[in-house]
Amino acid sequence: MSRGRIFFQGSPDPTIGVEVELFILNKDTLDLHPGAQTIIQEFDGDIHVKEELLESIVEVNTGICDNISEVREDLRGRIKKVIEIANNHDWKILSMGMHPRAKWMDQKVTDKDRYLQLVEKIQWPARRLLITGVHVHIGVESGEKAIAITNGLTRYIPHMIGMSANTPFEYGALTGLASTRTKLFEAMPTTGLPPELLNYSTFQKYMRTLIKAKSINSIREVWWDIRPHPGFGTVEIRTYDCVSTLDEIVNLAAYTQALVVGLSNHYDNGTQLPLMDRWIIKDNKWRATRYGIDADYIVDASGNQQSLKSAVLESIDKLIPIASGLGSEQELQTLGDMVDKNSISYQRQIRLYEKYNDLNMIIQDSIDQLEGSL
Repeated sequence: MSRGRIFFQGSPDPTIGVEVELFILNKDTLDLHPGAQTIIQEFDGDIHVKEELLESIVEVNTGICDNISEVREDLRGRIKKVIEIANNHDWKILSMGMHPRAKWMDQKVTDKDRYLQLVEKIQWPARRLLITGVHVHIGVESGEKAIAITNGLTRYIPHMIGMSANTPFEYGALTGLASTRTKLFEAMPTTGLPPELLNYSTFQKYMRTLIKAKSINSIREVWWDIRPHPGFGTVEIRTYDCVSTLDEIVNLAAYTQALVVGLSNHYDNGTQLPLMDRWIIKDNKWRATRYGIDADYIVDASGNQQSLKSAVLESIDKLIPIASGLGSEQELQTLGDMVDKNSISYQRQIRLYEKYNDLNMIIQDSIDQLEGSL
């Protein structure tokens, strides 16, 4: 930022970057374990493996990838190494949006100024963030286009929640929500639906106001469901729960890239999709949070509805030609099959729980799924 201006480092191509947050567990008890610093040290300065708010979470990031195949190979290599290091210490790695029975008050905050200051400032909402997600960055050419795409993507927030919902438990009990993580994260002051911004100038004004008023120290502390990321030259989608397998992570990244490219094409052609009313978007987000892919989706201001499942499948069908050009048609087809066959992560968790009433079995199953997908 120079003289108040926030430069957007645009990307000429729809590159992909993916961030995955993973839990570290004690091998025997399957409880959370504060092992992040040990794992990070063994990566010997690799900037793509980082600490998070809590010592029981490690973040794995890809480099800048040109296509979904590069994302898959990048994540596979780093996550395999994280698991190998963890196994050497009698730990396990869990890819799930929340540990089904862990309690936030038992966790250790990472001893870094950024995190300690965050918890001191925000207090209870920050202390409760015992959650993990998958974040996807897609390169766009300009700040103006990033704002237009961010606005356009809001109608798809329920789709993203429905496809990734993986947090039906908290403190050992069913919450009744498909994505409990979504509601926990919304308690933070700079999270939730992005405001409808007119242009990139408005975005800069908004950020300058928050920084000057000391509401935030930097743009990094704005965690909307979807946000422009000026430093990376991307639109960042932060809506997804952490899902259980590498394939699922990659499929969501492929869907995100195709969706951003589709909206980018609309922008270039002057045919941008009409924006949904904010109250409809908000209600649809709640419905997906509560019911996952089984929700009913409001399609217009008259209150007409369709199943979210059918809305997601329709969006995938429309994106297949774009995905084909991006080399990710198979990933979108696989994602559609999972939706169609009711095989979303939260659905699998609930089915296991109804059959065995054993949370450790659910945790171990997710551990095995991640290892088996690499």
